[in-house]
Amino acid sequence: MIKYQEIANDIRKNILAGQYLSGVQLPLEKEMCAQYNVSRITIKKAVDELVKLGLVIKRRGAGTFVKSIDDEDAKDLSMARQFTGFTETNKGKTLRTEIIKFDVVHPDKEIAAKLQIATDDFVYDIIRVRFADGMPIVIEYTKMPINLIPGIKKDVLLKSIYFYIQHQLKLKIQSAHRSIRAISPNALEIEHLKVRDSFPLLEVEQIAFLDDGRAFEYSISHHRSDQIVFKSVSIRQ
Repeated sequence: MIKYQEIANDIRKNILAGQYLSGVQLPLEKEMCAQYNVSRITIKKAVDELVKLGLVIKRRGAGTFVKSIDDEDAKDLSMARQFTGFTETNKGKTLRTEIIKFDVVHPDKEIAAKLQIATDDFVYDIIRVRFADGMPIVIEYTKMPINLIPGIKKDVLLKSIYFYIQHQLKLKIQSAHRSIRAISPNALEIEHLKVRDSFPLLEVEQIAFLDDGRAFEYSISHHRSDQIVFKSVSIRQ
């Protein structure tokens, strides 16, 4: 892992652990340079990474601050509580999974950067359709590093990858950074989600992290817009 990514992960762990509380200023660049024994350029890259993750904000002439959540209800929601998978969010329904693709590949540069791995590492390349009560709800395009999440087989994909990660591998899923946008379906999604080409889908692009700061999943999920509701917490910048 590149040095600035290691530093960003360390600061991120400290934020999630409560060492840096919401609204608190991070140490100055020169202090972090001394702490991590690196240059200012490396610290700047690390902080920029935290800005992209939505954890901190830079204020010109003042420094870098941990983002604050002001809504009272939001204060009770840790990042871990907000992060759930398909199986957890559809409890009580009859669930089914159809595997469209399950390969092992090298990631391209963009995926490798998002997962903080090298392009000569290996990742699972997974496409799944998830059903609830017989209705196709979402098609998921997932990449996961094999060295971090070993042993995934088809029986895992047919159930819950997150259950496998937490209960079989004994890893703790901590948080996810998401982007949501509206899109039109492609031919694969028209076929498997049973929609027309004019039917809007909601795309959720996600990078998910373990509690030690390592990115274990990059995924793009395309949801039927008539079967899903997303709730969010707004953060004042």
